[in-house]
Amino acid sequence: MKFVKMHGLGNDFVMLGQAETHGKDLAELARRMCDRHFGVGGDGLIAVLPADNADFTMRIFNPDGTEPEMCGNGVRCAVKYYLEYVAAGGPAPDKVVVNTLAGLRPVQIVRQGDTVTSYTVDMGSPEFDAEKIPVIVSEPRAMDYALPVGNTSIRITCVSMGNPHCVVFVDEDLSDTEFRMLGPQLSAHQAFPRHTNVEFITVLGADELRMRVWERGAGETLACGTGACASLAAAHITGRTGRAATVHLPGGDLCIQWLENGPILMSGPAATVFAGVWAE
Repeated sequence: MKFVKMHGLGNDFVMLGQAETHGKDLAELARRMCDRHFGVGGDGLIAVLPADNADFTMRIFNPDGTEPEMCGNGVRCAVKYYLEYVAAGGPAPDKVVVNTLAGLRPVQIVRQGDTVTSYTVDMGSPEFDAEKIPVIVSEPRAMDYALPVGNTSIRITCVSMGNPHCVVFVDEDLSDTEFRMLGPQLSAHQAFPRHTNVEFITVLGADELRMRVWERGAGETLACGTGACASLAAAHITGRTGRAATVHLPGGDLCIQWLENGPILMSGPAATVFAGVWAE
């Protein structure tokens, strides 16, 4: 079975098309192929499939086999895969629409000459309603909310970008020990019935954030596109930044802008690492 390995700022994925996924248990395939010791290795498996209401459908599975609603870095990789392996040979579009479990996501393709340099994704509008995230708290919104964790409390701001996010603002970067303790502890906290992604954010300025993320179903990753969007939304609504910021992630930078009329735009690259054959 042929596959392609791609990444968006180090957030890496095993990419498959319709022919490769036909009749397959994608959750089980993700658990096997994403294993970094016994498989290809990746933060997720992405299937690029036909769609009636969009250019294509993206389905993504975490290394533990769970299927999240959306992935910002993954959607950029999916567009790259679609252009190079599905729609290759046809006209070069400036825009495609991707069907996801979180809804339709329009993607603008930015080129210099014939070379694609980045992808700008309309990530939709952030949602702060606690019931829609979902997060179980005593207020309508978890906005700088003091969440009991063990013998202490941690202030969180919760956002949905089609998938749940718990944003924690820290004055200085966490140590590896603190991050690897608090990340999974918050991700699986009883307040989050579907678990959550967790972003630890250091505000560097009115238009600059540094982020470290613990992803639901994947653990620590080098980048998270929906997390960067959620973090900018949380930073702006709590008065920490403006409506646009560069978000520095371990794997590189994303440009995030929350438009006045609601949606958040995420701009960043996608890259091919290698292609191969999976010996089943």
